[in-house]
Amino acid sequence: MSELNQKKGWVVAFAGFGANLSLGVLYSWGMFAEALQSNYGWTATQTQIPYMVACAMFALLMVPGGRLQDKLGPKPVILTAAVLTAIGFLMSGLILTVAGLSIFFGVLFGAAIGFGYATTTPTAIKWFGAHKRGLISGVVVSGFGIASVYAAPLAGYLIEQFGLTSTFYILGAIFSIALFVFSRFVANPPADYVPQQPPTLVKGTKKTTCAEANYEWKEMVRTPQFYSLWLMFCFGALAGLLIIGQLRSIGIEQASLTPQWATALVVFFAVCNSLGRICCGFISDKLDRRMTVVSIFMIQVFTFSFFSGFTTPITLFAGTAVVAFAYGGMLSLFPSITCDYFGVKNLGLNYGLVFTAWGAGGVFGPLLGGVVRDVTGTYNISYIVAVALSAVGILLALTTKAPSERKVLVSSSSVCPACGENIFEAGGKAG
Repeated sequence: MSELNQKKGWVVAFAGFGANLSLGVLYSWGMFAEALQSNYGWTATQTQIPYMVACAMFALLMVPGGRLQDKLGPKPVILTAAVLTAIGFLMSGLILTVAGLSIFFGVLFGAAIGFGYATTTPTAIKWFGAHKRGLISGVVVSGFGIASVYAAPLAGYLIEQFGLTSTFYILGAIFSIALFVFSRFVANPPADYVPQQPPTLVKGTKKTTCAEANYEWKEMVRTPQFYSLWLMFCFGALAGLLIIGQLRSIGIEQASLTPQWATALVVFFAVCNSLGRICCGFISDKLDRRMTVVSIFMIQVFTFSFFSGFTTPITLFAGTAVVAFAYGGMLSLFPSITCDYFGVKNLGLNYGLVFTAWGAGGVFGPLLGGVVRDVTGTYNISYIVAVALSAVGILLALTTKAPSERKVLVSSSSVCPACGENIFEAGGKAG
């Protein structure tokens, strides 16, 4: 039965990967932005407004989406995302104005992303123990990161062949149908399900502690750890989002890339972004999640310090690889850290609240990048801001530790329902 449940867990994880693969077209917005600038006369700042709204709605709808997932299960939430995707893309194609795309791509499709993303990672994590949380988070969210590998060239081809309006229609049909299909395979484990235990824990060999699994959101937001995690996530996301929405333009303007190579840069970012999610998640399972976050911020400080000097194709591709890997790592680590600190039972809602930090980064990152480009003609000030925020992130990560007041020690025959670990020696505060 345990082996069968593990297989079911992997089915859920890869279905979540597929759903995120559909929703991850958001990271290909650079293709739409370039078309709006060149064919419709939008400014760089204007092209970032629908993207900014979509990022904000994505993050805000993670909260009710996570709560609905905890209460109703993932299927109805993903189906809602499918309907919103269909309507959002259809109406975006009909109304190609700043207001129109802000409402229908930004608000409706952004809400679809929030509902869909809120279900996939928390649902998959519930099938696995603490020793696999990072890897599973990385696998599921890597679908969102790698989506640009196919979505960017596909969007570019469709725009060239059929125009922007028809492109919205076609992509909306594809993604909404895909979400309907994947929703059939995403399910929470049974109420009495206990995830597989870490293989290194043998009964009676050692003592350990495990965070109590029932933090309600009201309890979580009263802890200093929540605010530290929120700020770290915001700063890390903002640094990456400064360039994601305009990466194609950066390639053309900063390194004189041809349009074809600029598209390849977007695809390359997606590959490295996805690899970062899986690799950093796996590393955090084996080592320490907090120190993995410290390492990622250090990588960002170093790379953004030199990013303005990446004016050749080779250096820009290399710098993009590092930034994308680090940014992807952030997206796999914070679901796992939230689960480690505050438990698995209310993970959908709790992680939704933490994820609003990504929304703040999504609002200010693209907007800052667009405004800086319009005012100064370059993105250099954006890179300096990314260095400063990443440096603060290092300090926060070094000083933030798991909540200690709700640590639990229970009898040696007990198994923690949150992580599947054996817990030894009765005593301590149960919270």
